[in-house]
Amino acid sequence: MHELLHDIALCIVAAWSLGVVAQLIRQPVLLAYLVAGFALGPAGFAQVQSRESISIISQLGLIFLLFMIGLEIDLKRIISAGKSITLTALSQIGFGCLVGVVVFKLLGFPLGGGKWDALYLAVAAALSSTVIIVKVLYEKRELDTLPGRVTLGILVIQDLFAILFLAVQPSLDNLMPSVVLISFAKVGVLVAAAFAMSRYVLPPIFKTVARLPELVLVGAIAWCFLVGELGEQLHLSREMGALIAGVCLSTFPYALNVTAKVTGLRDFFVTLFFVGLGMKITSPTAPLIGWAIVFALFTVVSRLLTTFTPLYLMKQGLRASLLPAINLANVSEFSLVVLSMGVVKSHFANPMTEHMATYAFVILATLGTFGMMKSDATVRWMVPRLKRRGLSDLDDSTTQIHAREGGGHDSRILVLGFFRTASSLVEELARRNPRILEDLAVVDFNPQVHSGLKERGIRVIYGDISQCDTLVHAGIERAEILVCTVPDSILKGITNARLVRQLRELNPHAKIIAPAEVLTEVPQLYEAGANFVSIPRLSEASDLADALLAAESNLLEQKSAQMNSRLENRDEVLP
Repeated sequence: MHELLHDIALCIVAAWSLGVVAQLIRQPVLLAYLVAGFALGPAGFAQVQSRESISIISQLGLIFLLFMIGLEIDLKRIISAGKSITLTALSQIGFGCLVGVVVFKLLGFPLGGGKWDALYLAVAAALSSTVIIVKVLYEKRELDTLPGRVTLGILVIQDLFAILFLAVQPSLDNLMPSVVLISFAKVGVLVAAAFAMSRYVLPPIFKTVARLPELVLVGAIAWCFLVGELGEQLHLSREMGALIAGVCLSTFPYALNVTAKVTGLRDFFVTLFFVGLGMKITSPTAPLIGWAIVFALFTVVSRLLTTFTPLYLMKQGLRASLLPAINLANVSEFSLVVLSMGVVKSHFANPMTEHMATYAFVILATLGTFGMMKSDATVRWMVPRLKRRGLSDLDDSTTQIHAREGGGHDSRILVLGFFRTASSLVEELARRNPRILEDLAVVDFNPQVHSGLKERGIRVIYGDISQCDTLVHAGIERAEILVCTVPDSILKGITNARLVRQLRELNPHAKIIAPAEVLTEVPQLYEAGANFVSIPRLSEASDLADALLAAESNLLEQKSAQMNSRLENRDEVLP
């Protein structure tokens, strides 16, 4: 016991130290944890040599990691996923696994006879890292964009697939229909029992202890290990039980409270899992690194093909099809969980297969993060080259549609870029002066905006407003009013100051309206050639001040009624 505590202390100190370094050099902290484990383990400085310590640390971390993954799975989001997201996810997972099995089998990895390395590698290559992707999209402020929403939707369905695979994988050596049905029946029993308790038993208990944070935390841990033990008794696994415990807990009324209390403990056990995984990695050899590179290349190529193709065939355009494919081009931490269980629990995969995938995870986590940060520039480079090779984009069909409909005339008013503010602007104009919409056109590259505006009879030009060719094609030189509504934090490839300067060069006489997020941007935009600079935060502050003063005068209900009347029957392109 003393040795175990000493080893855990070393793991946490090493993980924290390297985590600080990773943060400074803008790398995922999960990489730091793996490196810390490798440095402490037998292949590194051998500070932790006890196999029992390594096994206990890894298992504790894995159980709690799966519990937290379950807590963060949003079943409502899975159910409400749109057609394009669902079909893309099924295509990406299904074809990715199928091609992966064939490729890895041809490369010599076993498939059957008690060893299923080819299948485990195919499944691992089909999953992407939720932790890394969400962090990068958040930093880029792209979580709420169309490619961001598609990426998140696919990630959620990938997690669901991983859960189903974990349920089946103990029976891989005897994949008779009856055996598979028994496995699913066991999972069904465990899920039904856990959901029933989370629906009828846990809420009153947690309501009783809600004011005692320590009991909420202990209760969540107890629930995790209780369902884990039920899973073990059903001959599934404690890890599978912990995952189901998290999913069930995510649906009950106190889920947010529990998640908030467990977050700190989650980070501790996630650290233990990845450090424990790092301790099991063998020293890098030329063949091991070579296979890791092969696995990483397959993951990137297969992800591009299986994600881009269905999105493109569903008329999402080149840009909106390429960005999710680039975002998803890495290996998931869930992949490491699947491989770890295949090696340790079921012995269906060789340890070297797990080491290979772990090294690939490190490679893609580093390069993939950089690739996501540069994805917009990459797509701008790729789109014209793909078009030259015969792939059409939405701008081609738009031009043909307008020519058929007689909509080839230039518009007096051009709205450049279309996000939530522009969506509300179009609705306000439709209410106040609908005739003005006949003289208005929108320039944007979001395919949802494209179809939504066409349904409302508003002219839309598909294109990137940061490209001069797009502006010229849209008829900037002949427009009378140019409206920019997208703030710098969301614009890609350009700033409002540069855009206004470019607009003024193309059209010296137009009236230009542009937004500013920061007050210091206002004089810069006027200097660039804007005629009016809108400052959305002032309007928002005015509304909040009115609401605050209304609350002070006990008139907040009337104020709320006024707002509700403004929202009544509102039909915006972007809700």
